[in-house]
Amino acid sequence: MYVPETLMSPLKELASEYARVRRDPAFSRELNAYLRDFVGRPTPLYHARRLSSELGAKVYLKREDLCHTGAHKINNSLGQVLLALRMGKKRIIAETGAGQHGVATATVAAMFGLECVIYMGAVDMERQALNVSRMRRLGATVTAVTAGQQTLKEAISEAMRDWVTNVRTTHYILGSALGSHPYPMMVRDFQSVIGREARRQILKAEGRLPTHILACVGGGSNAIGIFYPFLRDGGVRLIGIEAGGEGIRPGRHAARFAGGKVGILQGTRTYVLQDASGNIQLTHSVSAGLDYAAIGPEHALLRDLKRAEYHHVGDAEAMEGVNALCRLEGILPALETAHAVAYALNMRRSFKRRDLIIINVSGRGDKDVQQMEAWDRRHANRSKDRS
Repeated sequence: MYVPETLMSPLKELASEYARVRRDPAFSRELNAYLRDFVGRPTPLYHARRLSSELGAKVYLKREDLCHTGAHKINNSLGQVLLALRMGKKRIIAETGAGQHGVATATVAAMFGLECVIYMGAVDMERQALNVSRMRRLGATVTAVTAGQQTLKEAISEAMRDWVTNVRTTHYILGSALGSHPYPMMVRDFQSVIGREARRQILKAEGRLPTHILACVGGGSNAIGIFYPFLRDGGVRLIGIEAGGEGIRPGRHAARFAGGKVGILQGTRTYVLQDASGNIQLTHSVSAGLDYAAIGPEHALLRDLKRAEYHHVGDAEAMEGVNALCRLEGILPALETAHAVAYALNMRRSFKRRDLIIINVSGRGDKDVQQMEAWDRRHANRSKDRS
């Protein structure tokens, strides 16, 4: 718990309450009922035949993009709002980068009639305007954060300031496997429904476990959610894909394992992008959801233990991943997910025919269409200039 003294008491209260509900069958039954009837779980594990032919191995897609609200984020938001109600908290706050966690939190707050405030960097609000509109339509107050880089890191800082001030009435639904304990554990547990389902589904479909599981990694909630139920299966390669942005140079990427070192940021001791003096570096990714200077601490542990491996792909490759999944499978993925698809395409020559691959499709790409179009226009203009 690398936090100010003012947050120690609420964090300990939260950890204690979570320890109780974690063992409570009634809480699990309530959560599972909402996941089934409201979120639409289980999500399909889809055999991507044309992508399989492209990669020379059998590929399945775990379709978290088919969850209500369009991404995996609602698994965690729903679990945490039920926890907040157990604690008597009537006001919900959250941070968001790509906007999907904000939409999920606004959705569950509306569902239970709770006040909701979402903090979002001004830059992210501009590039994720659709999700800003969705949050406001759901009744949430969306507060623009104009400090610093005006992206996810600053949104988290503002949410933490709010929580310190209003901790008696407010629960902070942190959206990724980041922050102080118990948040990384809670988010992992709520998101591990992805991996539990995928495990059952692949065994039913193929009679064996996958050889590879691929997931994009920003903070790391979708990745730890699908990885966790497979951690003891040594034959399953767990592969996380970070944002290589415009290349591994300061300020132009968000690949913490490629350019970071151990440090502390916003309650977490993990790998952080920082300079020689410990100042947090600027980050960049075409994807708002991967544009953060630190990675979840459990991913840091898994990497150091060599149980999981982490690679990065750049902005241009991610756009190729979008186009490939659209044209091969008729699925428009989020820019975050596209990083995992792009890595699979890059590695196609290393796959064997017997390999069995699961790619976690963490979210759908509706929210990114304007940014994709802007990317296409910029690069079309550059091509004209060169000619």
